[in-house]
Amino acid sequence: MNRSRTRVPENPTPRRATDGRDNNTATGTPLLDVNSVTCGYERAPLVEDVTFRLVRGEAIVLTGPNGAGKSTLLRTLAAQQRALSGELRLSGRPMIENSLFYRQNVSSLFDEDAFLPGLTVRQHLQLVARGHRMPEPDTAVDQALDEFGLIERAAVSPYELSSGQRRRALLATTFLRPFALLILDEPEQRLDGEMRSWLTARLVEHRESGAGILVATHDQGLADAVGTSRVALDAHGGWKLHGSSTNDPHGSA
Repeated sequence: MNRSRTRVPENPTPRRATDGRDNNTATGTPLLDVNSVTCGYERAPLVEDVTFRLVRGEAIVLTGPNGAGKSTLLRTLAAQQRALSGELRLSGRPMIENSLFYRQNVSSLFDEDAFLPGLTVRQHLQLVARGHRMPEPDTAVDQALDEFGLIERAAVSPYELSSGQRRRALLATTFLRPFALLILDEPEQRLDGEMRSWLTARLVEHRESGAGILVATHDQGLADAVGTSRVALDAHGGWKLHGSSTNDPHGSA
């Protein structure tokens, strides 16, 4: 990353959600309710019988060795992969990825470079901002481009960016849209140390502002700073919950 072109804000400001956002703070309804979920592939479960609740202002970090099933579990918890068994609820409602309520409340980042062909970096962000009816979408896009050091690359295709720049473009898209629940799969990938520190601070700000965060990471510093509890996976399909104030300590060995 060209540091001379990237401004890392000292005090990142979380973007506020729109009117469609979950409003169950006062009712005690969990933002994400995971009930006996088993994930994996037909005849090959990877992680079994996962149960926990995520509330507003909490961040649960998924940890574990490569191959333990973190990404598969995270995709399942994001309703992007069908659970083999169990139930997911988003603010008390069935969690359905293509529903309007989901789109209004969940923003997620996975490893794929999910860009539309023929659009520039700026046009991708404008599509997100206008699609979510954000007030002053052009101003929001300019701010996102500036925050992620992409102003000078805004007019090119994302596929002309370096690997690290593409990752920043994906992060910009993820943070631009309004959300109550943020789901991230190793967001630190392809970022340098300076940008990782900024990302960590940004996630802490979102958590302290009331968002719920579910993140898989190998970055110990990010996990320690952001997480309020952890779901630790092992190499044999087991899991254990650590440090949550909203869940009974339980899990499989």
